Amino acid sequence: MKGKEIKTLFLDIGGVLLTNGWDHDSRKKAIDHFKLDGDEMNERHHLTFDTFEEGKLTLTEYLKRVVFYKKRTFSEDDFIKFMFSQSTAHKDAIKFFKKIKKQFNLRVIAISNEGRELNNYRIQKFKLNELFDAFVSSSYVHYRKPDIDIFRMASDISQTLPENSLYIDDRHMFVEVAQSFGMNGIHYKGLAEAKSQLKEFKFKR
Repeated sequence: MKGKEIKTLFLDIGGVLLTNGWDHDSRKKAIDHFKLDGDEMNERHHLTFDTFEEGKLTLTEYLKRVVFYKKRTFSEDDFIKFMFSQSTAHKDAIKFFKKIKKQFNLRVIAISNEGRELNNYRIQKFKLNELFDAFVSSSYVHYRKPDIDIFRMASDISQTLPENSLYIDDRHMFVEVAQSFGMNGIHYKGLAEAKSQLKEFKFKR
């Protein structure tokens, strides 16, 4: 499908524009910082995290199941501040995608798996609404990747045919699912390689 007119660019957030919001490395840092039982926390996390990312648990409810199921020497606010502090921006990537959005008059829409509170914080903190026209976030739409319905919904929201769409994600499986729906896809392995791969797509206007 390369060479088709690309009208909408769909981007993942964590791993492309920002660090991941609450991944294994971030949890390891929290375990060390707050002196938690790592095995127990990670087991509880894996049992409940999908539900949180689908927007069916608040952050407080998630933390009650994973961390605050017993009395702690630190507060929920302390833990949330630590969670949020783990997010940093890939500034060059944000700048680049803003540039091609303007250059080719593209719609740019996020498709991401993220809990609501963390998602909202990251959008505001890093001013992602200056890049994105809409956010198809798992906690907003109650689907999460790799469910193909999140890609179908994003396509409907953008009013863009899959063949006129390009999806970029650092998770290869998620790119494969988008491609199975008919979207063009790039497996993101860093900005330099993404720029090279983008040359294969002709943004026609």
